[in-house]
Amino acid sequence: MKHIIYSSIFLLLSLGCYSCQEEDISVGEIIAPSNILITASIVGTDADNPYGDGSGTVHFSAEADNALSYQFVYNDEVVASPSGAKTYNFSNTGLHTYTVTVVAIGTGGLSSSASVEVEVLALYEPPADLLTMLTANSSREWRIKAEAAGHFGLGPVGGSIIAEWFSAPAFDKAVTGMYDDRFIFNADGTFTHKTQGTIFGKAAIIDVDLGPTNEDTPNDCCQEYENYPLDDYSANWSLSAPGGVETLSLSGIGFIGFYIGGSHQYEIFRRSANEMVLRTTDWNNEFDWWFVLTTEEEAADNEVDVNYTNLIWSDEFDANGAPNPAKWTYDEGVGDNGWGNGESQFYTKRADNVVVEDGSLKITAKAESYEGSDYTSARIKTQGLFGFTYGRVDVRAKLPEGGGTWPAIWMLGANFDTVGWPATGEIDIMEHVGNNPNVVQAAIHTPSSSGATVNIGSKTLNNVASEFHVYSVNWSEDEISFLVDDELYYTYKPETKDANTWPFNADQFIILNVAMGGNLGGDIDAAFSESVMEIDYVRVYQ
Repeated sequence: MKHIIYSSIFLLLSLGCYSCQEEDISVGEIIAPSNILITASIVGTDADNPYGDGSGTVHFSAEADNALSYQFVYNDEVVASPSGAKTYNFSNTGLHTYTVTVVAIGTGGLSSSASVEVEVLALYEPPADLLTMLTANSSREWRIKAEAAGHFGLGPVGGSIIAEWFSAPAFDKAVTGMYDDRFIFNADGTFTHKTQGTIFGKAAIIDVDLGPTNEDTPNDCCQEYENYPLDDYSANWSLSAPGGVETLSLSGIGFIGFYIGGSHQYEIFRRSANEMVLRTTDWNNEFDWWFVLTTEEEAADNEVDVNYTNLIWSDEFDANGAPNPAKWTYDEGVGDNGWGNGESQFYTKRADNVVVEDGSLKITAKAESYEGSDYTSARIKTQGLFGFTYGRVDVRAKLPEGGGTWPAIWMLGANFDTVGWPATGEIDIMEHVGNNPNVVQAAIHTPSSSGATVNIGSKTLNNVASEFHVYSVNWSEDEISFLVDDELYYTYKPETKDANTWPFNADQFIILNVAMGGNLGGDIDAAFSESVMEIDYVRVYQ
């Protein structure tokens, strides 16, 4: 059979319907879709390459009169596409002809179909190390790396920054059906998704592709099914490299992490022996979604690599009055640009803002006019008095409340005055935002990830303003782990440790403060008057 192939193939077909029904006046006129127009664009075609660039990638789009949605049928697999767009990666090496059928669906389920043949060249042969990484030359199980900041996120289509617009903190989606999923790639090209019974994804897309459910209700914030019921299923996987980018394609409904429809193709943005960063574009070409997968087993809860038990420094705050001057000094004033964060408070060392009484340190933020500022507070630190390298810090604290409050328990490198920030390294043991009550977070700032750092973990607690909790960091020469009430919730452990990722091989000092507003604290409640961070003790172990 002779085929005429162009970079774009246009077919204008008017076909009869698959099924016919008598007109039902009650639901309006029922008309079969007609004039189906299919466009097939083979990636990389030009005068010298009429069958494409060898990637085997073809973009299809369909239009039809009176069509409400579309389905694509290839190799006996049916894939819904409300937008009428679908991309296939044909991975059979060599020059082959493929037939793709489009079903246009109209009112009352009435449908028409048309088919197109494309002759496509596929030259890509996956490198051996990629196949070994993916399947271990037999079968390999992967999971979402939930314990790592940025394991899930989104950004602009085609962006080069991982999860530029949203980067999920560690375990941020623990309530969803994503973290217990397992993705198994077999050397024979089959793919098994162990869902453990539920999945996470966009409700509107799942309703179209998989069908609505009565067993889960979309969340209010994003209209997502957090635990849509779906049994384990199997599909096929293939590899290609359109534009030179290694790309993993899954057949049918096959997906990873979060269901967004689309092409079910995942660009391999970065990979190592046991980890890969994937990027995929959602069905309406609005966002890129990012996922970090690993083959390593998740560390057991509360597991730190080094246990530090020798108490080397502490303040139990058992003497009323000003904080012990042998242990604490102050930052005062408004700093540069609100201490670099656009904050609104003036830090003082007045007893109104910082005092030890009744066995605890109290840092009080107040709404008051003072030295040109509308708020006052305090920031105390051990700089020049105490610093340490490696160990554990426990701080038992009760946090302030109110929109705009931003309490922090954190550390900076002792060389801050000479090398500056972020080269000095910053370890945020605890931060809390009054506009997002009861969610505490830990963060790491380094030259490789400073201002809007991706190295963040968070945990939701109960009653942080009315009850004491112990906020801890466990810092070894290999990793930095964060805990609340001795429960581990985030670990920072970069694969490469250098000045950009690990300025944490020298002394750090401790800082305690309550900021108001700023780029993290946000809008300050107009009704705010004052609130207190109360600290029972600070203890350092090695």
